[in-house]
Amino acid sequence: MSRPEFSTEARRDFMKAVAKQTLGVSFAGAVGSGALFGQAEAASAKSGKAKHVIYLFMNGAMSHLDSFDPKVGVEEAGETKPIQTRVPGMMFGDQFPKLSYLAGAIAVLRSLTTETGAHEQGCYLMRTAYKKINSIQHPGMGAWMVAEQGRMNQALPGNYIIGGSDRHPGAGFLEAEHSPVPIPNPSAGLQNTQLPSYLPPEMFGRRLALATRFDEAFQKSRSNQDVDAYNKLYVEARRLMGSEHLKVFDIKEEPEKVKEAYGKNATGQACLLARRLVQSGARFVEINSGGWDMHQNLYDSFRTKASQLDNALGSLLRDLHSKGLLDETLVVLTTEFGRTPKMNANAGRDHHPGAFSSLLIGAGIKGGQVYGASDKQGFSVVKDQVSVSEFNKTIAAAAGMPLTEERFAPNGRPFKIGGDGDPIADLLA
Repeated sequence: MSRPEFSTEARRDFMKAVAKQTLGVSFAGAVGSGALFGQAEAASAKSGKAKHVIYLFMNGAMSHLDSFDPKVGVEEAGETKPIQTRVPGMMFGDQFPKLSYLAGAIAVLRSLTTETGAHEQGCYLMRTAYKKINSIQHPGMGAWMVAEQGRMNQALPGNYIIGGSDRHPGAGFLEAEHSPVPIPNPSAGLQNTQLPSYLPPEMFGRRLALATRFDEAFQKSRSNQDVDAYNKLYVEARRLMGSEHLKVFDIKEEPEKVKEAYGKNATGQACLLARRLVQSGARFVEINSGGWDMHQNLYDSFRTKASQLDNALGSLLRDLHSKGLLDETLVVLTTEFGRTPKMNANAGRDHHPGAFSSLLIGAGIKGGQVYGASDKQGFSVVKDQVSVSEFNKTIAAAAGMPLTEERFAPNGRPFKIGGDGDPIADLLA
């Protein structure tokens, strides 16, 4: 299999076809022709720090060879065909035409590597930059961001996770109030926030007052950081119940054409909700998308998942840009490790920590570039190896968080945000 050749005419026809698919909704029209997504303008990206982070985590280990590090001329390439993006020399897998069109805003890392091929440990490491140990729970990046920079909207929490939240490190050793608010179903929004119909507000108030009296003795005898943090969360939950601020969680308020543009699936609706949350001042929103652990019949599953992701993330980037939010929002797409270049006997790819890929887009990032490289088969990193800590440190740097200052856990051990690595200067705007 040889590298595909793209004539000028073929490239033009391809981009026309993609543009027609990608820009066919009203909110994206002005964005599609915007200079931000062209290669020439990528170098002049704004250098402002990110006020918000939208963190898309592809849980299960997304295949790098079939997404953002496609190969040609080798058996390991599988069924994926590379397509040329708008950035010369940058190729994506053929299931990502919309992101290919937006490549001028995207920094692709192809040289990530990690030490573990186990899901739980890999997810924990990627979210915290530290190995999972029994003696302490490390904070996730969202908890760090809220703890260090505070909330932008005092009426709403600053940290969220949309989708599954099992085994998430949460706030770790930080105060519980910095934990991400779980939203399992983006279409359903925040649940259990309305008073039951059988309970009038005055009766609810009397019950709360009575519960507080019963709890008073415990509060006085057990006053500590954990109890105080719980109390803050409890008071906040009470304040949110019935509040007008709850509208931000209801994507039903969005026009039908916008919901369709994102895609009426879990990933698409999660990206739409993430935009609404950021628009309302959220600091950190993680979207946890499962189903990427493809040990068998990879292409049957991958085409569906990749198409949904391409559509959802492409729409999210255009929507953020059209609303002036991309200049202050960092969008991250990552996973816990890669997948084996060699297909297994079940037409799938197995766990592979040796090399994998991620994307950084938006505020604080210099787009329109590929950083690092894996070998011809996608097995090992051969250029500019990036550790998980260096990746997280780059996110922290783009978000303006302190990089060298130590923060101490309750047991006295010092930790740094993003781990002990250094940020990747070439990726930062």
